[in-house]
Amino acid sequence: MLQDPLRRNWLWYFCQMVMRLVFTVLLRYRARGVENVPASGGALLVINHQSSLDPFLAGLPLNRPVSYLARDSLFRLPFIGWVLRNTYVMPISREAASPGTIRETVSRLERGFLCGIFPEGTRSYDGEVRKFKPGFIALVRRAEVPLIPIGVAGANEAYPRNAWLLRPRRVCVVFGTPITVDEVKELSARGREEEFAELVRQRVIACQREAEQWRRS
Repeated sequence: MLQDPLRRNWLWYFCQMVMRLVFTVLLRYRARGVENVPASGGALLVINHQSSLDPFLAGLPLNRPVSYLARDSLFRLPFIGWVLRNTYVMPISREAASPGTIRETVSRLERGFLCGIFPEGTRSYDGEVRKFKPGFIALVRRAEVPLIPIGVAGANEAYPRNAWLLRPRRVCVVFGTPITVDEVKELSARGREEEFAELVRQRVIACQREAEQWRRS
């Protein structure tokens, strides 16, 4: 059962504390720009996708819970399904987002939750930001919340595809300047979907490149 969108439940808090310790020690994890995430009210976190770690990395420095989307088959697994249901995760079909998924995401945003999405649709093979799938624009139009571009760098090296264990690689995350509701309304107008998707992608790329430069400095 969802509770206060401004307060983490005990399971989210516990997982966050454990991961904060592990990621800080093994990955030398750092994040900046967290002040760009509003202290209250709904917002959509738009994140590049390098690794299965990305949802944890983006949510780690926040004092508010984040609702992510995860493939529905995971919810049928023992224990993992229980964890997902109790850490604000929403199920989504691998093929496409159903109207019910979009409605639930919009509902949470309207109730003041942070929601996180990965518009690339799948993890990048080389760490570069792939083309965004335009389907997220329907969600953006209905929600009327600011968009927060987020760039993750190093996650593909720390936990690549088919890896079983974390590798000691530095990971950095940058939270960019929000795209306001007024900007979203103007830029996502009918007929400008591809242009808007590319604009958001470029904002995320800028964050990812800043994070990459930071982790290598």
